[in-house]
Amino acid sequence: MGHIVEFPSNGSTGRGFFSPASGGGPGVLVVQEWWGLVPHIESVCDRFAAAGFSALAPDLYRGESTTEPDEAGKLMMALNLGQAAKDCSGGIDFLLGSDDVTSSGVGVIGFCMGGGLALTVACQRPDAVKACAPFYGIFPWPHSEPDWTRLEAPVRGHFAEKDAMFGPDAVADLQSRLDALGKDAQLTVHRDVEHAFFNDSRPEVYAPTEAEAAWSQTLDFFRASIS
Repeated sequence: MGHIVEFPSNGSTGRGFFSPASGGGPGVLVVQEWWGLVPHIESVCDRFAAAGFSALAPDLYRGESTTEPDEAGKLMMALNLGQAAKDCSGGIDFLLGSDDVTSSGVGVIGFCMGGGLALTVACQRPDAVKACAPFYGIFPWPHSEPDWTRLEAPVRGHFAEKDAMFGPDAVADLQSRLDALGKDAQLTVHRDVEHAFFNDSRPEVYAPTEAEAAWSQTLDFFRASIS
C-alpha cells in the first residue's frame, strides 16, 4: 500500500515510507525500532492506512537496516539524535502538508528506540503532536531525555513486564515524574510479555493477545485525540 517519499528536513532531505488512507485520514508518524526502516515498520504504516490513518515512517538511518542485534546496537548508538529529531519533525510537516492527511495535528507512535524518540518529538513539537503512544520506549543516549515540561499531548504508553531495558520500575518512575508535572499520561505495563512484544516478525517475543489489545487501544486513542 505504501511507498517511499522524500521531504525537507531542516536543510537536508529526509526520506520515509508513506502509507496514506484511502480518501485521506488523520496523520500518524511511526518511529522505527533500532533495526531501521524494516518491513515490520512498513507493515505498521499499512495497518494504520487500513484503519483510516495516513502514516509516515521516517528512515532515520538513511537507507541502512539490519537483522543482527549487535549491528542494530551500533546503528542506534551512532544515530545523531539531533538529526533524527529533525527528520521526525520534517516528517510531521510532510504529513500536515499532504493532501492525504485530514487532521491539523498528528499522532506519534514509536517502538523501542522509536518509543523514546516519539516522546522526544512530542516534547519538541507540542504545536503539532496531539497524541503520543510509545511502545516499550527507551532512551539509550546519555542525557537524551526530553524536557518533559514542554509535553502537551496525552500519552498512552505500552510497556513489557519482562523488559530488561525499560522495565516496570523505570516505567513507574517515569509515570511518577509525569504525574508530578500534571501531564495526561497512562503508561501500561503488559504482564508476562517481553520487550518488543508487538513485533510480529519476531516470533520469539511476539505476544499476539497483548499486541492486539495495545493496537486496538492505540487506534481508539488516536481516533479520539487527533483532529
